[in-house]
Formats: sequence, C-alpha cells, structure tokens
Amino acid sequence: MAAATWSYRGDPEAEQPALLVTFANGQVRRPEALRFRLYRSSDAATPRRRRRRILVSETERLSYVGNNFDSGVMKRTSLCRYFVGVLHKDSGQMEVYNAEIFNMQPLLSDNVIPDDAKDYQNKSFREKVDLCIEAFGTSKQKRALNSRRMNAVGNDVLNTAVTKAAASVIDAKGVTALIQDVAQDDVQNMSVFLPPCHEDADKPEHVYKFEDILSPAEFEALKGPAAAFINITPAEVTKKTEEKSHCSFVLEELKFLPADEKSRDHKARCLWFLDILIKFSFLKVIKKKHPMGPECPHIISRKLMKNFTSLTYNNGSVQNLISASVKTKIAAYVIALALHVNKFQVDLTILQNDMKLHESKMMDIAKAMRLKISKAKGLPGLENDQNHKLGTLSLPLPAQKTSGNQRKRKKMN
Repeated sequence: MAAATWSYRGDPEAEQPALLVTFANGQVRRPEALRFRLYRSSDAATPRRRRRRILVSETERLSYVGNNFDSGVMKRTSLCRYFVGVLHKDSGQMEVYNAEIFNMQPLLSDNVIPDDAKDYQNKSFREKVDLCIEAFGTSKQKRALNSRRMNAVGNDVLNTAVTKAAASVIDAKGVTALIQDVAQDDVQNMSVFLPPCHEDADKPEHVYKFEDILSPAEFEALKGPAAAFINITPAEVTKKTEEKSHCSFVLEELKFLPADEKSRDHKARCLWFLDILIKFSFLKVIKKKHPMGPECPHIISRKLMKNFTSLTYNNGSVQNLISASVKTKIAAYVIALALHVNKFQVDLTILQNDMKLHESKMMDIAKAMRLKISKAKGLPGLENDQNHKLGTLSLPLPAQKTSGNQRKRKKMN
C-alpha cells in the first residue's frame, strides 16, 4: 500500500459541513435504525443566521433534537474546529472535510410547544427526575417509581378517610369535650416523667418525698464524694465559679451552707447529687460502665443508668441513651431536689440555664409539678439582666393546668 496522503476538500456540500452526532443519554446500539432530518434557516440575508441548523432524529422509543446555535454550542465551536477524514484504502488518499458536532437531546414529549416547556420548567426536581426515570430508567427504578406513586395515592385516600372520621367524632362528641380529653392525656403523659406526687400531703416536704428522690442507701453513699463540699471555703467557691466546674445553682447554694453540722452535711450531699444529675443530662449515648467517673459511687451510677436512661437497639447491641423525654424526667427530679435544698422555693431560670432548656419547657414541667410561678430578679451575677421565674411549692396545691402545646391547640380552634 502506498504512503497515505491527505487533501482538504472544505464543505461536502455548499455551506454545509459534515454532521457529527453525539447523544446525551448514552451510546447508539443500532445506528442503522436512526432516521435524521436537517432543517436550515431560511434567513439567507443575515450571515450569522444563515448557518443555523436544527437536526432531528427519530427512533422507535424517542425523538431527539440538536442545533448549532444555542449558547453552549457557540462556546464550544468558538474555541475549536472539527474535521472528518475519508480514507480510500486502495489509493491511500484521505479527503478531509469541515464538520460540526450536534449534541442530540431527548424530547420527553412528542408534541413540545412553548406552554409545555414552561410547564416543564415549573416542575420540581423530584418530578423532573421521575420523568427521566420513566424515559430512561431501569426496570427496578420504574418499579420503585410506580410503588411510590401508589403509596402516595394510598396516603391521600387514608388522609381523606381520617379527615372524615375526625369530623364525625367532633360532630358526635363536641370540640369542648375533645379538648378536655386531650388535656387529660397531656397531664397523664407528663406525670410519667415526674417524681411521685402525694397530693394529700399536709406539708410541702411530703408532696415530693425525699425518699422517692434518694433512697437511704443512696443518700449514705453520697457521704464520701460530698465531703469536699462540707468544708469548702469562700475562696474555693470563688475559684470553682471562675472555673465553672459546677452548675450555677450549686455554686450559689454552696455560699449559704448552714452552720449546723447535720444540716450542712445533708445539703452538701444533695448539691453533689444534683450537680451530677445535671451533668449526666448532657450525655447522649452512654458507652461507659461508670459514665460520671470513678469518684461516683457504684449505687449512684446504677441509679442513673436504671432510672434516667432509655434502652435502644443499634448495630446489633443494646445501648443506653438520654432522649428528650428522659431529659424531661431529669429536669423534674432536679427541680424536686432543689425544692428540698432551698426551702421549697427555687429559681427556675437558673436551673433552666444550667440544663440548657427552653423557658417554655421548664415552665411546663414546673406547672405539671403543681408549682406556683412568680417573677423575681435574678441573683447577683447570675443573668441579672432578665426577670427570673421562681417556683414555689405550697399547700393547697394548684389545679392541674394544660401545657403550652394545649394552649396552642385551643388558640387554633
């Protein structure tokens, strides 16, 4: 075979380069089955518009369209030129022609008019993806799409049925009676997380009994770790305040330990356990056997794990975690213990800040515990720029009140 040579021929036809075609959604399996049609611009007077072309291709499943004048094409063709060569094997002569590339995009409708294009642009991303799955998706993707649409229809039917059922219940029972039922359910749900309440008590200290918060054995176990609080000096309290090694409520109460030895010891043990309880509430998943460190007595660690965590199953194992509902329970026990420490009146705002709770949440817990809420200035140096809420436990106990969520329900009605 002779050495190959080439010669440049320009356009194969007058002002018409050779057409090179690519398909945006994949490779062509049967090129012989494709049918093409080329449309030229009729505006021969304008040089730029004269060379505009639209190429249309039809297959058994879809139609495709491409052009040489949109913004994307103009950017590509302005940077480079394309050629196609035809080699005659016998003579070794290659003829080189001008070429241009058409990127064929699928049409998802056989009749796309401007209104349809606007509708397509207004569709959500999820709807556009569904259209692509209908056109090009695998069998598995199409089955999943059909299943999701059937579920959506089922949900609509269910919602309609529930709405009708709710309307019939409201008509039969009345809105007022339903609100009272929901309020009672709220009270019962909240009571699950509260310390045992003795409504028939004759003294405030008997409403939430100290033995229900700390058993005699648990209280005895606190003697060792709480010893550091018993003989604490003002200088040490100041240092701990600067270091923020304990919560604000505990640090403030340490300044006012009673002189009586027995009372001082009792308050010190209560403050130590209250501080541990608040710190424990910040944990998420309990992974250690002694999460509060070796200085925490074993009986106290067991109490924390048993009473103030919930069990969950994750990655093949059972874990202890502190959920939002468990944190509500911890806050209730913290309030109850703080009432015993501080003569049954407690600054709820300080405890709320210590536990990093929303005010509405703290107020709901306090009201569920039958406390009387009043306003007071905060203690010096402790959020003094805001009005603090005091919670007082006194007899007779106020009637149960609905939570903040129930108030919202009433307002909506």
